[in-house]
Amino acid sequence: MATMISWQMTEPGKPLAKVETPIPDPGPGEVLVKVAGCGVCHTDLGFYYDGVRTKSPLPLTLGHEISGIVAAAGPGADPWDGKAVIIPAVMPCGTCDVCKRGLGNICTAQKMPGNDIQGGFASHIVVPADQLCPVDVDGQNRPVGEADVPLSHLSVVADALTTPYQAVVDAGLTAEDAAIFVGVGGVGGFGAQIAKAFGAAVVAIDVDPAKLEALSPYVDATFNAAEYAFKDLRKAVSAFVKEQGKRRTEWKIFETSGTAAGQKTAFGLMTFGGHLSVVGFTMDKVEIRLSNLMAFHATARGNWGCLPKYYPPVRDLVLSGKVKMAPFVKTFPLAEINSVFETVHQKKIVQRAIMVP
Repeated sequence: MATMISWQMTEPGKPLAKVETPIPDPGPGEVLVKVAGCGVCHTDLGFYYDGVRTKSPLPLTLGHEISGIVAAAGPGADPWDGKAVIIPAVMPCGTCDVCKRGLGNICTAQKMPGNDIQGGFASHIVVPADQLCPVDVDGQNRPVGEADVPLSHLSVVADALTTPYQAVVDAGLTAEDAAIFVGVGGVGGFGAQIAKAFGAAVVAIDVDPAKLEALSPYVDATFNAAEYAFKDLRKAVSAFVKEQGKRRTEWKIFETSGTAAGQKTAFGLMTFGGHLSVVGFTMDKVEIRLSNLMAFHATARGNWGCLPKYYPPVRDLVLSGKVKMAPFVKTFPLAEINSVFETVHQKKIVQRAIMVP
């Protein structure tokens, strides 16, 4: 009998366990995907190191940034058989009231691999077929596009690119705007590139000089927050926006660090009519003066995943070369997942780690 390999979390902080089980059959409306790659996300580390609770009980296979090839299709999912796909990190049910009103991000029946269902740090995964994003490939299963991007790399589209894309869309970003990203690791770095593709003047803020140096060719300005008092940082950003001829009001600020310090910085950059998108996740708390939103007639909005309908345009940004992926990802054999988790947790790698079975 053919078997699949998965790496399961049995309890937080304990080494992920290698498990071999029979390859499952997909049910009605489901597909079995042979995993090409699965990205390591800050959320995975939150489950593993910080005790953030998963919706499914342990043991659980983590991983929600997944690409692969459909190896088998259940009844009603036949058209997907053999297709290359990106699996959305959050899959709304598509039939409930909020889904019908275009609010699938808050669907209570949504399925998130590595949280609601078994995830992608495995050789195979079974998922609903309705929300998959297709990828055109050649005879060697290489994605077709101007940019030469392996299918495994497209796994991170499932969260690190689509989640900030949703935030950019929700913010109403245009070429008239300044877009400020606080924290430019995986999500923030790709988000900054997406904002640049929208035509905005893009500012990247971080405390890691390596991240800023890597991203600097793809944005308009970088600032190391560790080198500024906050008032001076705000003045520097304001001067840059003025130099670019962009609006002094209505800045679009994206908190993508997932740290308390980053959240405090992002909130402090609020302007009249500003829009703050909270994209990063942290269990830490911050003290802010909420009335600033009132005084600035500003908006703060959370961002949970991305609607599947936005996956194709994000995929196309990558395959057209408008968003660069190769400098910002690095692949590892799935068998090295425990050491990779620790490396990412200790911030010893700048790139987004992708586990390849």
